[in-house]
Amino acid sequence: MILHQTIASPVGPLLLAADDAGLRLIEFHAPRHAMARGADWQEGDNDVLQATRAQLGEYFDGSRRAFELPLAPRGTEFQRAVWHRLAGIAYGETISYAQLATRVGKPSAMRAVGAANGRNPMPIVLPCHRVIGADGSLTGFGGGLPTKQFLLVLEGALPGGDLFAT
Repeated sequence: MILHQTIASPVGPLLLAADDAGLRLIEFHAPRHAMARGADWQEGDNDVLQATRAQLGEYFDGSRRAFELPLAPRGTEFQRAVWHRLAGIAYGETISYAQLATRVGKPSAMRAVGAANGRNPMPIVLPCHRVIGADGSLTGFGGGLPTKQFLLVLEGALPGGDLFAT
């Protein structure tokens, strides 16, 4: 059974979903690639969702730079390899799609890497927002470019002032 709930965040509502294996999904409002919901989905709460809520709260308030959650993404072997590499992009760092393809061991597969990046079921935790164009431009993001920009400013990867100023 997959338990899910929607939480408020500085980037809008986030749908969280988890089962006994771990976190399955963080989905932005109006996602580009919504995950199919089966009969095994039920609104509820568990330890994984509680930890995810707490750690996302710490991330958004600037006190968390790395997540420590059990992750259980569903995808192809190639997609999971790309998502695994996303986890290795440090807080405040950005890399290009070409660099990500090289890290995956498929330097000529930038398009496939980009497609897998775009299907990341756990944005923020698996930081696909840290992948940008080779020229430094912000490129497609499931949460929208303003959200990508917000996250990169939050992490100090882009200039943008102090998000925590009162």
